[in-house]
Amino acid sequence: MDPKILIPVDDSPTAQKTVQSVIEQRKRFPRKLTLLYVINQEQLAYRMIPDFQMDMVKDNARKAGRQLLERYGAQLQDVGFTCELIMETGEPRQVITRTANKQDFQLLVIGRHEGGGEIRDVIFGSVANHVLHNVRCPVLLF
Repeated sequence: MDPKILIPVDDSPTAQKTVQSVIEQRKRFPRKLTLLYVINQEQLAYRMIPDFQMDMVKDNARKAGRQLLERYGAQLQDVGFTCELIMETGEPRQVITRTANKQDFQLLVIGRHEGGGEIRDVIFGSVANHVLHNVRCPVLLF
């Protein structure tokens, strides 16, 4: 049985690079992958939007997330992968960690945002750094 592999994605160049790296190294991966997109609840909450419009904002965020997942899924399917697409809402580092641990993934593949530097990651943390230290499975960091 192939290992379960989780790839969290967003609309960043880092996520695009991660998916591209998986495509380039596709012979090293099983054919089935799971893509996870997290709607960042904090980014929705800080906006100065009246309550009656929040449903529309959340709906647009879900549509954008679904399109993003489908785009990455199509890229991976074009080279022979099958993809399960998962979309959750919450704080990305917590949702990714919870999903990886709860669903017993054997590997998590994630990109590290460039430009922050390791000192910044240690002081402020990063999603990849948090995930690296809080999931039970191995992490492949691009």
